[in-house]
Amino acid sequence: MEFKAWFQCINFECQSKYELTEIVYRCKLCGELLEVQHDMAMLKKRSTEEWRGLFEGRYRRNEWPYGSSVWAKRELVCPNISDENIVSTYEGGTNLFWAERLGQGIGLDDLWVKQCGMAHTGSFKDLGMTVLVSMVKQIMANGRKIKAVACASTGDTSAALAAYCAVAGIPAIVFLPKDKVSLTQLIQPITHGVLTISLDTDFDGCMKLVQEVCQKDDIYLANSMNSLRIEGQKTISFEIIQQFNWEVPDFVIVPGGNLGNVSAIGKGFQMFHDLGLIDKLPRLVCAQAERADPLYRSFLNGFKTFEPVQAQTTLASAIQIGDPVSYKKAIRALKAFDGIVENASEAELANAVGRANKTGLLCCPHTGVALAVLEKLVDRGDIKKKDRVVVISTANGLKFTDFLFNYHKDQIKGVQSDFAFSPMESAANYEDVKKVISDRIEV
Repeated sequence: MEFKAWFQCINFECQSKYELTEIVYRCKLCGELLEVQHDMAMLKKRSTEEWRGLFEGRYRRNEWPYGSSVWAKRELVCPNISDENIVSTYEGGTNLFWAERLGQGIGLDDLWVKQCGMAHTGSFKDLGMTVLVSMVKQIMANGRKIKAVACASTGDTSAALAAYCAVAGIPAIVFLPKDKVSLTQLIQPITHGVLTISLDTDFDGCMKLVQEVCQKDDIYLANSMNSLRIEGQKTISFEIIQQFNWEVPDFVIVPGGNLGNVSAIGKGFQMFHDLGLIDKLPRLVCAQAERADPLYRSFLNGFKTFEPVQAQTTLASAIQIGDPVSYKKAIRALKAFDGIVENASEAELANAVGRANKTGLLCCPHTGVALAVLEKLVDRGDIKKKDRVVVISTANGLKFTDFLFNYHKDQIKGVQSDFAFSPMESAANYEDVKKVISDRIEV
């Protein structure tokens, strides 16, 4: 079957269409964002049994490119790219961790954490970047000149873009807010040898500049306003369903900054539902840091208005975004999924990480925002003890060792570290070591 996909304006009164190989990020007629649409009538010609059998047969195998959990669903993601132009690092298929001890501690029987940070560059951004960079390679193969691919980032997007462009041999440019990303995140684009520009501004300032730079077609924009990224990220939903043996969780909680991921996850569940692969939809929860929470404020007024805010410094630096590009897509998804938006303070997110990590997880501060919001929803009864809940962990905790170190040293300003733990010093002899152990370990 010949499957088709295209860009389409999200404005229902416009719905202009563009080819995926066209270099376009907003509708040329009305200026709205675009999204990728698929020929659903063609996709529905396959039965649900055929789709399930196909996806199960491909899952984590070594036949190119289907070992990737993104490209294993290529018909639902981006059928317009030839095999030789796919740029992949075997992304996806990340662990769905049963957080039994953490769940018991906060009053849940069925808590899971989707470990998207167990990825090539350590974050969920790989899922979208494989699609975007592959399309760039396809466009170049078609004869269109592209000098470089560029993005604004708070760390993880730049790491993913740098790695995938390095794999493909395509130049990349990343714009980072100076002194607002961790050293681990900063070193990732540097070590891949891409042009890294540190700007004395915040993410929103970087985003405005990269859009200016990408106004000319010879530099391609890689931020999530480019909806090719969303197509890769929606496979998080596909993976969750497949890992639950085609059952649907009750709640999915997603950290929200630029708001591309919550709309992507909603899109993935909706697509599986439309194809008959699942028979219900989960409730979506978007979790925002209190210091950068424009969507939460909009939720409080029933989404009647949305106003950008000046984001304040937060430990959850990757979602320190006051003017999110994808807010309209996120609101639409949340309305369709009976969604909730909640925020978390610095102390709440930090201690949520401290609590979770004592049960074997290794969370980034953005996952801490989602976990703190989870605790709030459980406490007020929105989430019940028997509900199956999935928290999306967006990045590997090892990217944020400075945050973890300061937490356990109780050195985060304004935060009392309720779960701090420090190494014990001892003289190097048996009796002293025995005393340290007996003081701390009950026999």
